Amino acid sequence: MDKITVEGVLLTPLKRIHNPKGDVFHGMKKSDIGYSGFGEAYFSTIHFEDIKPWKKHYEMTLNFVVPLGDIRFVIYDDREDSITKGSFFNITLGENNYQRITIPPGVWVAFSGVGKNYNLLLNLANIEHDPNEIERKDDLSEISYSW
Repeated sequence: MDKITVEGVLLTPLKRIHNPKGDVFHGMKKSDIGYSGFGEAYFSTIHFEDIKPWKKHYEMTLNFVVPLGDIRFVIYDDREDSITKGSFFNITLGENNYQRITIPPGVWVAFSGVGKNYNLLLNLANIEHDPNEIERKDDLSEISYSW
């Protein structure tokens, strides 16, 4: 299992049930650790070698699942009261590492498309999208990380 280096981040192994007519990919149950309510679910794609820049939610808990392709997530903790302040955590999730990553409010996340084909992300968020509770850094260099 990957060593998590940012306080509050969780990795949950997920089941992929093979069926000759089509597979079933588990995402989240309300009894799972990391479930903190339901606000919305949305899908997002990212192209190979593209990077979606840094964002930080102040209220939303993110639950990312990658059922198709491979996506590399980088998380940065700049929370003043965190024991892991200044730490980064990165992981690639997807078809060969099928897990859900739970990202608490208050940490930065950016991600890149690693799979050469279709990279699909599902977010199972605890609240509905609210543009007033998010901060963005469109310039990747604003947080020093070597992509």
